[in-house]
Amino acid sequence: MQNQAQASERFSPFLTLSREEWSRLRDSTPLLLSEDDLAQLHGLNERVSLEEVEEVYLPLSRLLNLYVAATQSLYEATHAFLGHQSRKVPYIIGIAGSVAVGKSTTARIIQALLSRWPNHPKVDLVTTDGFLYPNAELERRGLMQRKGFPESYDTRRLIRFLADIKSGKPRVEAPVYSHIEYDIVRGERIVVEQPDILILEGLNVLQTRMASSGRPMTIFVSDFFDFSIYVDAPEDLIRGWYIDRFLKLRETAFRDPKSYFRRYADLSDEEAVATASRIWEEINAKNLRENIAPTKSRADLILAKGAHHRVQEVHLRKI
Repeated sequence: MQNQAQASERFSPFLTLSREEWSRLRDSTPLLLSEDDLAQLHGLNERVSLEEVEEVYLPLSRLLNLYVAATQSLYEATHAFLGHQSRKVPYIIGIAGSVAVGKSTTARIIQALLSRWPNHPKVDLVTTDGFLYPNAELERRGLMQRKGFPESYDTRRLIRFLADIKSGKPRVEAPVYSHIEYDIVRGERIVVEQPDILILEGLNVLQTRMASSGRPMTIFVSDFFDFSIYVDAPEDLIRGWYIDRFLKLRETAFRDPKSYFRRYADLSDEEAVATASRIWEEINAKNLRENIAPTKSRADLILAKGAHHRVQEVHLRKI
């Protein structure tokens, strides 16, 4: 019994690769991004180096390219078996992780790299921010202080969006979210027209939770994913990145007269750190602990970061 318990403790559905081991899997994949290209992809608070792209993101793009090609062949085989005319079915990649962990930068780099492979040049990126309920609806439901939590999203609308994408619908629209106004932009839409690959990035894309009615949900956002990535880091590092980002926003976006957070622009350094720390603890840390981090084990691949947003290990699902 003791041996069985020890074996169970040692078992993991993931193969863990050090940065060095992972980087060797790049093989001969060429780097087609320049420093200028990379500068356009950086987040506000992280500066990913070309070395990081070469050692972490190029091997990942190679793996995803192999997966996409295999899936495309599988779709063609299924359509041939059924006697149907082959149609374009986009490959969907989900990217999850905490606020401030660097999901958006990861998504943009993966988009840029994958679009340079010849068999899938059209790669679209959509964030789940657009599927948040408008502020008026959040206020009606008493959810303004839980924005970003699972219940603050119009999950039914997001699932319909993904179902339309997967069914090969030629034109699918998604709402637009403004981080300046902190709300859905009325009348604006993102149009998705049959991409080869769609990347969906968001906090809770790997969630499996009860519907607001209390009845179990039978379809989840992640059911539409062909591959999923979780961007991970120790909570103390993420907290520091969040506070640093808040300080930078205080000097930039918060100064926009239209900014929802204009009231924070004139805070002193000490006041800004205290405010960011409070917001982190009351909202973002709680969401991370309760809703986001528990979904990590559902990902196909985990990028484990250390200081300075540098990926230290990669965990690839083996079963």
